[in-house]
Amino acid sequence: MSAEARLRRELAAVYRLVAHFGMTDLIFTHISLRLPGAEPRFLINPYGLLFEEITASNLVVVDAAGRPIGDGGQPVNPAGFVIHSAVHAARPDAHCVLHTHTQAGCAVAAGATGLLPLNQISMEFYERIGYHDYEGVALGRDEQRRLVADLGGHPALLLRHHGLLTVGSTAAQAFLRMFYLERACRIQVTATAAGPVTVPPPEVCERTARQLTGGAAPGDDYADTDAYDLAWAALLRLLDRVAPGYAD
Repeated sequence: MSAEARLRRELAAVYRLVAHFGMTDLIFTHISLRLPGAEPRFLINPYGLLFEEITASNLVVVDAAGRPIGDGGQPVNPAGFVIHSAVHAARPDAHCVLHTHTQAGCAVAAGATGLLPLNQISMEFYERIGYHDYEGVALGRDEQRRLVADLGGHPALLLRHHGLLTVGSTAAQAFLRMFYLERACRIQVTATAAGPVTVPPPEVCERTARQLTGGAAPGDDYADTDAYDLAWAALLRLLDRVAPGYAD
């Protein structure tokens, strides 16, 4: 299997998983994945298809401006690639960029506190998430510079009054980060609706973040370095049962 064919399957799997776990916004939002090669090329969804309709073969190849490459005849939404192209250009490690408009994500993005370390899941992002103030629909190049500055070197970005964004060295990593960022937002919405909340001391939050993102922290006797690989393999088995057509 060629590198592009493998990446197409991986990205199609992420689109189907985002749909399966209820993180879609009809035909809107995007997940982009950089293809190997000297010239910048990216895979992205055809405009107009639901995420549950995405397959490896109907993903579109676009250039750095979001223009389709080749004669596939499938339309794309160049405006939807504005955020993605800026992040890809600024972050060589961001091979995949995933953006959502979920209810929980948008709720936390509208709050004054940002993402709180209320739970072990949330602490993966402790001091590891950027914040970008809302400027309207993100269609301008001037905003691109501010957006990537606010993301910095973080794996995730909370776009205030807008939604969530994660990046990854692979599509699988970007998805798993979004899966847990979304769960963190759901926990926060539920917990804050129930009444006053508490957070652990900063040193505990930082220790937990290191354990979840670096494999271990000082004093640990064990590091679960295989967790994400095992989780991704399990998710692919799930897709083989519920949406096997993603690989077509």
